[in-house]
Amino acid sequence: MNETLIGQIDKILFEEEAFFIAVLKSGEKISGSYYESEVSHLKESAITLKGHWEEHKKYGKTFKFEYIKVNQNELFFFLNKIIKGFTKKLSADLIEHFGNDGLIEVLDNDIERLLEFKGIKEKKLKKIQASWKKFRSMREIGEFLTPYDVTPAFLTTIATAMRDVEEPCAKIKNNPYILTSINSIGFKRADELALKMGVKKDDENRISSAMDYVLLNYCEQQGNSCVAKEILFFELDELLTFSDKSYLYEASLVERVSEGSIVLMKNERVSPARLYDAEKYLYDEFKRRAKLDNGGFTKDLDLFLSEHDLKLGDEQKEALKKINEGSSILFLVGYAGTGKSTTSRSILDLLNTKYDKKEIITCALSGIASQRIADTTGYESATIQSLLVKFEERDEFPYSVVLIDEASMINSSLFARLVRKVSKSALLIVVGDDAQLPPIGAGNVLSDVLTLCLAPIVKLTKIYRQSEDKAITVIANDIRLGVVPEYKREYEDFEFVDVSMQNYYALKNQLTQAELSSQREENSAQIVAVIAHKVVESIEKARYRLSNKQIKEYLNYFQVITPMKGGTLGSNNLNIVLQNYFNPNPKKCVKKGGVEFRLMDKVVHTKNENMTSWSSEGFKNSEDSAQRRIFNGMSGLLFKIEEDDEQAFVFYPNEDVVVVYEYEELRSHLMLSYALTIHKVQGMEYDIVVIPMSFSHYIMHNTKLIYTAVTRAKHKCILVGESMAFESACKKLDITARDTVLLEL
Repeated sequence: MNETLIGQIDKILFEEEAFFIAVLKSGEKISGSYYESEVSHLKESAITLKGHWEEHKKYGKTFKFEYIKVNQNELFFFLNKIIKGFTKKLSADLIEHFGNDGLIEVLDNDIERLLEFKGIKEKKLKKIQASWKKFRSMREIGEFLTPYDVTPAFLTTIATAMRDVEEPCAKIKNNPYILTSINSIGFKRADELALKMGVKKDDENRISSAMDYVLLNYCEQQGNSCVAKEILFFELDELLTFSDKSYLYEASLVERVSEGSIVLMKNERVSPARLYDAEKYLYDEFKRRAKLDNGGFTKDLDLFLSEHDLKLGDEQKEALKKINEGSSILFLVGYAGTGKSTTSRSILDLLNTKYDKKEIITCALSGIASQRIADTTGYESATIQSLLVKFEERDEFPYSVVLIDEASMINSSLFARLVRKVSKSALLIVVGDDAQLPPIGAGNVLSDVLTLCLAPIVKLTKIYRQSEDKAITVIANDIRLGVVPEYKREYEDFEFVDVSMQNYYALKNQLTQAELSSQREENSAQIVAVIAHKVVESIEKARYRLSNKQIKEYLNYFQVITPMKGGTLGSNNLNIVLQNYFNPNPKKCVKKGGVEFRLMDKVVHTKNENMTSWSSEGFKNSEDSAQRRIFNGMSGLLFKIEEDDEQAFVFYPNEDVVVVYEYEELRSHLMLSYALTIHKVQGMEYDIVVIPMSFSHYIMHNTKLIYTAVTRAKHKCILVGESMAFESACKKLDITARDTVLLEL
């Protein structure tokens, strides 16, 4: 039986997410959840509660409420408590001027009218608008979803994402699986809610959404672009805990194939239409270009080479020969230290005899790789994304020669978007290293082209060593071949610091699982201590770069790279440890979701999203901002924190962009980047790289992963950890084949 309690909140005793325990001015204790804004806003507020009394083991007699209403004028509460910088006077004036309903109407539909009031400027208006939409959305969605026992974080995510949606509750009620279109809400969370709301287990929306989820997981997460139908159905059974329901899946599949969102290929393979279209296009296009003849460039290649002072090995010369004999497309594949850059430059110099420099462009996925190819070849370079944005309005790029570097990193969707823009008659040179990790996302274009020989290919395998003391390329190539390198010798650019558990295999047989774990933790802590020592050795030079405003050089000077996110040696923990060395006493900092973002922190952007940004010049000159696409993996410096506006600003030197983040976006869009996972640093290059090596990462270890990590180092690569773990990783040849449309075709 529900009772009603009215009172005023005096103190909040406990708070976690939206649940809190508080004491009223009258001394009674209350507990329950409040979703509409921060719990702290309720202090001093008069409230009406409905609920019942119960005995709490710590706080004694407590009124547990299911319903809470703030008694003071709700608008006044919203303006004064939730919007930063609203005085009580301004809140009261607005309500008096417009009236309650009038003000709601203004906030909903005509917010510009608030600019008539002293103390409200454009910037504050945007804040009010966003907060108001979120507040309205929270109230409405909160009331609708509270009976289904939804966590506050989940509620906030939904309300924020749906703040511009008309009648959000009706839409969720009609099909709860629309929630899966919100970032960070996967099928499982939406499904849990849907079932609580009474959706039947064999509902067609449920089957259809589950199919999308399994396809997305198998393709985007695991890198495949198609899946055998039996695997799809098996995974659906696992996910939905069904058996013998394949007739439901068949019906859903037929529906999706007929609407064109899924393609059914021969051999009973299924592919999401956009991935199928991308790879089918690449397959046809590479074959078409392979038949084109470019007409050749010089009658005497040897003379050309000697005139341009180009000293090339036989394999490198082979690449120029192919182009000179008429190839309009060439895949140039080379391992670390085989002279891909020298060969690329020579090819471009040859093409430059016929095409003006303005007609030649080079590009790569990351800003660093793009800069590197410009430095080594002397030709103009851009990131793939910036090229696509720059020529968005045009059908094709205005270039006669396009060279794509670091091609192993590019997934099928992006590869297809890029090649579609290359003029039909242009020369296309694709350069890459297939010993590196495959791309993030679906497809494995470079590897597939090599397997299928779809176009002319030249492989560079001979390693050019700078000197006997420099070993990074030699060690990397041993790893690539599955050979344990001579890693304990002294080199100028490579060092292995052995921090091993003594008698590991004997211990493994003698100790219990728990004892072994605790020994392993101790060893990991020692590895962290050695890494910290290496930081101390390098920190002066790093700080020198920062104090001289060499931001790019600072960010790329010293980098810890690790296979995993979790655990003592994972990037999450190492970031916290390293932050205290690199940035111990910040002038300002923001705490979000257990992470502290400090002024002058090294950070990395973690989503592909349009963000409010400026060029660095534009920012200095206070020009208007623009929406730019900011990409996962871009690395920058958090150089400004505006506490009043609750905003942080990051400068990305490789892209020359300044991006602004609202405080609530920090956790979802940014990560500290003193330590990064190996997948995050594909295509990057750092002066000094430190890599922890431990059996605790064993599941991740393979030759591609370690090869990719070691080859990120420009001047020095330092491995710290268990020599046995390193040796076993060097022998674990990567055999992760991906299921792709290209291979099926």
